[in-house]
Amino acid sequence: MFKGKIRIYTILAAMATVFFLTPVVRASSGGGGESAGHGGFAIIFLWMAVLLLLAKGVSLIERFGQPAVLGELVLGVLLGNLALVGFHWFDPVAENEIIKFMAELGVVILLFQVGLESNVNEMRRVGGSSLSVAIVGVVLPFVLGTYVLGPWLLPGLSSNTYLFLGAALTATSVGITARVFRDLGTLKSPEAKIVLGAAVIDDVMGLIVLAVVSAIVTAGTVSAFQVGWIVTKAILFLGGAIIIGQLIAPWINLGFSKINAGIGMKFTIAFSAALLLATLAESIGLAAIVGAFTAGLILDPVHFRNFKDPEVVDHLRTSLKDADPQVRAQVGHVLEAHSERHIEELIEPIGYVLVPIFFVLTGMAVNLQTLFDPTILLVALTITVVAIVGKLAAGWVAGSGVNKSIIGWGMVPRGEVGLIFATIGQSLGVVSDEVFSVIVIMVIFTTLLTPPILTYLLNREAATAAQEPATSPSPASR
Repeated sequence: MFKGKIRIYTILAAMATVFFLTPVVRASSGGGGESAGHGGFAIIFLWMAVLLLLAKGVSLIERFGQPAVLGELVLGVLLGNLALVGFHWFDPVAENEIIKFMAELGVVILLFQVGLESNVNEMRRVGGSSLSVAIVGVVLPFVLGTYVLGPWLLPGLSSNTYLFLGAALTATSVGITARVFRDLGTLKSPEAKIVLGAAVIDDVMGLIVLAVVSAIVTAGTVSAFQVGWIVTKAILFLGGAIIIGQLIAPWINLGFSKINAGIGMKFTIAFSAALLLATLAESIGLAAIVGAFTAGLILDPVHFRNFKDPEVVDHLRTSLKDADPQVRAQVGHVLEAHSERHIEELIEPIGYVLVPIFFVLTGMAVNLQTLFDPTILLVALTITVVAIVGKLAAGWVAGSGVNKSIIGWGMVPRGEVGLIFATIGQSLGVVSDEVFSVIVIMVIFTTLLTPPILTYLLNREAATAAQEPATSPSPASR
């Protein structure tokens, strides 16, 4: 208990120190930090330090059984709304292009890590379930939002507005769910594989819905050719990248290992693969995170056999040469596992820096002022309930032998994806401030409710699985 208090006080002292330093660096930057000169970079360095320290400080929430991502999202919501109480220092942070770039790179790294810890063959086994979950998770919310909730709760608006409302309800923010699965060490579970596969398909289907709806708004119609071309590009990218990538990756890695088989080269190839496929995905209209996830799926550990192992693995193998064969075999099995995870371990430190920034900035995009209008709040809460129900219903078509509630809740968060849909609708002039506020509130609740509920379901599933061997009868008692 005493040690716990010391840690809490240390975190608070660090935060206080950062805030006391703020006026000093702010003055050195000329007050605004808008220029690209020395002062401008100084204030950005301070913003980064503050965001990272605060993000690590709120990881205290893990002591209460909640994932760190929930703390980072809530922290972002608080920082983004400090202006409501007269504190404006964080106002420029969410709009700074460098910080936004780091956040975008953070979510790319996160999905690359998830891809590295996933397996193509295992994903293929749950492909049918993922497809069913994605289809229901997109079609049901879209139909309910466009043809039922929109006209009923927001009468008198244009059909284009209802289309964008329905489109916003189809979104799934895979980054939030993937982070929860990763924090709890359940990425290998069948539920996680189905959700991740469904989320990728959901992203493609969401892109199609957004493209079609935007075309209807701007041109008044959309051709079957346009829809078909979007679908074809998505299938060609996902299928082609995985098939071709797995064929050429061993040869590319072998070639670079001839140049230099060091850990630096190993890291560079992996990191570059994530960036290149993220770029390719975005260039054909898909989300960059889909490309990063695909890169992680392509890079199997076997592709890096020609590179050096971690230094500690080499040292231990040398030390075990004269050890008992049984001990050498047991320790060798552990060393092999560490060797195969080396790419994940190399990428992890970048994730420690960039991933929290993404989730804090996602939270900062939330405007709590939208909660102050009772009428808008009531409409938004109703839409939120339907948004959740639509994704939970998707979990029920996942097939047998899996926890359908975990799959459903894994698809619930809208996060930054829902906000992007709403922003595009607003830029086209069909989403009013009121409808935008409704969508933002729905995003807030679906984003913040999912981590604790998903954590509870996963922990309960783990506890049930742990009790089954103990409660099952032994062979002697049968």
